Amino acid sequence: MEPSVEANGRIARISAHLFPPNLQMVDGSALRRADCRAKGGAPGFKVAILGAAGGIGQPLAMLMKMNPLVSVLHLYDVVNAPGVTADISHMDTGAVVRGFLGQPQLESALAGIDLVIIPAGVPRKPGMTRDDLFNINAGIVRTLCEGIAKACPKAIVNLISNPVNSTVPIAAEVFKKAGTYDPKRLLGVTMLDVVRANTFIAEVLGLDPREVDVPVVGGHAGVTILPLLSQVKPPCSFSKEETEYLTNRIQNGGTEVVEAKAGAGSATLSMAYAAVKFADACLRGLRGDAGVVECAFVASEVTELPFFATKVRLGRNGADEIYQLGPLNEYERIGLEKAKRELAASIQKGVSFIKK
Repeated sequence: MEPSVEANGRIARISAHLFPPNLQMVDGSALRRADCRAKGGAPGFKVAILGAAGGIGQPLAMLMKMNPLVSVLHLYDVVNAPGVTADISHMDTGAVVRGFLGQPQLESALAGIDLVIIPAGVPRKPGMTRDDLFNINAGIVRTLCEGIAKACPKAIVNLISNPVNSTVPIAAEVFKKAGTYDPKRLLGVTMLDVVRANTFIAEVLGLDPREVDVPVVGGHAGVTILPLLSQVKPPCSFSKEETEYLTNRIQNGGTEVVEAKAGAGSATLSMAYAAVKFADACLRGLRGDAGVVECAFVASEVTELPFFATKVRLGRNGADEIYQLGPLNEYERIGLEKAKRELAASIQKGVSFIKK
């Protein structure tokens, strides 16, 4: 028995959820994107993950598929995107998932997107510094940001690719060259430092981590990560030994995971969790929710440096308000000077990569 025209149409629509129209042929004709909406799809935002098949990208994609604020989820990578897309698409949540493979499909992946999350790049391996990542990941970030400038210049960009202290300035320079740069819309994701700080401090205090809020400022590598323990909520005091132990552990949390995985990877699962927590805050800001405040590495006048991580209020334009550091104790003031010295060099390295 031949399937009806209506049945063929349904099959075509289901098939087209997964991949761009130029990959889908049913009855010899390419499916149009307009026909690819899932029935009952949730209202919400369109999100793209660039690097969705990687160690961070896969759990990140899964968690974003579960987010009720996401209506369409585009998964892009240069390898394995079809498999990850097929897998994620079977989850019975509201977001429609589509996959995009390789650079020729980058602009299609980005068309009409509200929020772009970029975990693309190579991970850190034992003995590798964040500096060692630079040459590979810098080129990847440049290419992806060139695509964003063409296809969705008004999107909010969450940049995860390390070293964040250099890749955010790279992205800024690419957008400036393209004439699309809006500093409010470019956010370096330092949320993992905050997540770790909340967790480690909760352990010391004997609290639920969800009850703890620690501002972490500066950057996203080593001594540039500066937890402001004097501003912890709920208010508490730490001895000199506790302060040094907690600060060092927060600064070296990434190394702790790299070493524990013994060459098998870096912080992927906790990073995906932190990325989704930050992305959700950005989406709530886009929706117009009041009082959405998180730490991020952004263009800033809080210090003399052009970029710095502090608390920001997220809104319809991205980082709608950037908060000052607040009162620091002596330990934090010394830490801030160390952080700024290293940050200055990392920022300049990113700028020079594009300008050279």
